[in-house]
Amino acid sequence: MKFKILFFLITFFYFNPSFADVLKPSVNIDPKQVVLIQLKALMKNDNPYKDRGIEQTWEFAHPNNQRMTGPLDRFKRMLKGASYSMLIDHKENTVTEIYKSSTMATYEVVVLDKDKQYFKFKWKVEKNDKEGNLLDCWLTTAVSQPIPMGSSI
Repeated sequence: MKFKILFFLITFFYFNPSFADVLKPSVNIDPKQVVLIQLKALMKNDNPYKDRGIEQTWEFAHPNNQRMTGPLDRFKRMLKGASYSMLIDHKENTVTEIYKSSTMATYEVVVLDKDKQYFKFKWKVEKNDKEGNLLDCWLTTAVSQPIPMGSSI
């Protein structure tokens, strides 16, 4: 009986996607999906563990972006600071393509934060052209400062 319970628990946690590691960049993930992956993770930042959403967002940050905003602990502090805290546990978002080429894409992102305030961002994603495991993967290179848009009713 103990073996069956142990087997069930191992199987459950191994195959349950909510307990999976963060998603890794891939050449099969298009630029809009990158933005959506990051936003979805930030909507539930502490699920299934503390700051998983920020870690997922970091995973899709371009190496140049990581050099400017990292290491990860510094990136976490930045996202929890006044400039970007509205992204953490936000309620909803919309992503609109502004520009897209074969190597770069820009999106307008509007989020409704947990305090029911709207904010707008420009989210820039580029195809990585450096050799290595991230070659040809779409990664976030910049996110603008938020523009407050008022409250929801």
